[in-house]
This record gives sequence, structure tokens and C-alpha cells, in this order.
Amino acid sequence: MIESFSEFKDDKFIDRVTLMAILEDVFRNALKKKFGSDDNFDIIINPDKGDLEIWRNRIVVEDGEVEEPNEEISLSEARKIEPDFEVGEDVSEEVKLINLGRRAILALRQNLISKIHEHDNTTIYKQFKDLEGEIYTAEVHHIRHKAIILLDDEGNEIILPKDKQIPSDFFRKGDNVRGIIESVELKGNKPMIIMSRTSPIFLEQLFFQEIPEVFDGLITIKKAVRIPGEKAKVAVDSYDDRIDPVGACVGMKGSRIHGIVRELGNENIDVINWTNNPQLMVTRALRDQGLIFTHWPWQTRSEHTAQCLFCSHSPTLVVSWQLELPGSTIRG
Repeated sequence: MIESFSEFKDDKFIDRVTLMAILEDVFRNALKKKFGSDDNFDIIINPDKGDLEIWRNRIVVEDGEVEEPNEEISLSEARKIEPDFEVGEDVSEEVKLINLGRRAILALRQNLISKIHEHDNTTIYKQFKDLEGEIYTAEVHHIRHKAIILLDDEGNEIILPKDKQIPSDFFRKGDNVRGIIESVELKGNKPMIIMSRTSPIFLEQLFFQEIPEVFDGLITIKKAVRIPGEKAKVAVDSYDDRIDPVGACVGMKGSRIHGIVRELGNENIDVINWTNNPQLMVTRALRDQGLIFTHWPWQTRSEHTAQCLFCSHSPTLVVSWQLELPGSTIRG
């Protein structure tokens, strides 16, 4: 059993301290079921060599006065172990694994496997919880009607639901897929890792990867909104007046933003200069929609809404102002 555990350690990269703790916990649970308590047992484990020793410590009492067999041993029984024992002395006796019984050993093995899986799932959960909001790459393993199942290099399963895919996305088994880790939850002690390619955060993270000035903090992304696969608007700003944030993000003839556009299925990305002036911000965000008039009704000002009039056949529409950028302006 110890050799089997050592193989698990090599496969799952369980460190020595965790290995010792899991193994001792499993054996102490088995001892509690067998003897009622494990307080008077010492467990010595050498996982590298596969050695295991269990010692039970009991106090010597007069013959016929044993009240707690797990904690006390009669003088005559003690002297079978060592003839010099006297009443009141401590006796340490090795407990062989086979003495626990075949059924207990099978249960112990099952408990051991369960503990390893529990540790593995906890490790994976913590690992991916720290990656929420970050770009991650995994390979298509299985395509289902409502989701694509991905596997990373370590064999971890990642789910890309249908509604988290860009409408033009088309993947085959073996393709590499990029997206952000949107959420990580424990479902029945098993981590459920959800990837998204439609989140505005994915767009923001692509800017961090592709635009050096964004990565270095010279340009700040104030807000990004998207209709996935169709169009998006990104408001950018810079504390350095020498930097043109829009030009730096787009690049010469769109050279810098082209890779992002391609990754998002040719999504039309409009990069605009950020301003603290709400009316000017709406004007910039809707400049490509033929905006001719913007009105801020006093009664709706607390709700951050504006009524906008366009020169096209589109009727007047209300633009929601959410988190510092018009959330629905891209639908003009």
C-alpha cells in the first residue's frame, strides 16, 4: 500500500509533508475504527522507502485489573513481550497491518485514494482560482452540443460553454483555444473551471498581451464593452501627454490591433480616448453612428442615462451609462 502511495506522489507531485499528513490521517482513522481511539498510537512513516510502523502504547496493570484493553495490558501479557516489565510501566507493542483485518485494509486503501483525489482537487481549485480573469490556453478534447471540453497540458478539464463562445468560433479536436478563466467553483468536491471568450475582460487582457504600453502601465484601459464577434469599444487613457493612447493601441495601419481582431473573429474594435466629461464621452463613443444631438434629462441624470438623436433612420434611443462607459452605445 505504501508503494502504491509513492506512485501517487510521483504522478500528482504531492510534496513530502502533505504525503506524510495524508498517510498518517488515513491510518489513524483506521485505528479509531478498530480500537476506538488512536491517542496512544505512534505511526512512523518513511514514504521514500515504503516503510510503515504502528506502535501501541499501554500501561502495565495487575492481572485481572484491565479495564481499558486499548490503554492497559495485564502484567502476564506484558511479560510475554519483555520479562522484566513491572506494574505501572509503559509497554510499546508493534501493530502489524495484517492485524487490522482484510476488510479494514480494503477500506483503508479506498480512503487513501479518496484523500489523494480530494487533495488533488483542492490544489487544482486553488491554482485556477488564482487565475480568474487571466488568459489561459487549452486544447479541444471533446465537442458537445452545449459546450466544448478542453484539456490543458496537465490534463485539467476546462469547460467552454456555448454561450461563452464567439458566434463565429469553430473548433476541431486538437485545436488550441484561448480565453479567460471566468469562474472556478467546487461541484461535489470537484473543481468546475469555466472559460469565456465573450467577456469584455478577455478583450482587455488581449490588450495587455499585445500592446506593450498597456502591459507597462503607460496606457490604462478605462473600460471595454463588446457585442462578441460583432463590435467592441475600448476607452483608453494615458498619464503621459507625450503618448497618443489610441494611436499606440491601433498601430500603423492597424498593425497592433490586428492580432486582437483576428483572435476575436474579426470583431470591429473601436478604440476611443477616455474623458471624464460624460457628454463628450458619449459623443466619442457614438461618433460612427451619426450622432447629432445628446440630451441628459434631469430626472434620469442619477441613473446615468442619456437620450441620443441620430441622423440615420434609427429612432432616438436611450444609452445606459455603466461603470464609466456607455454600456449599450455599440448597438447604435
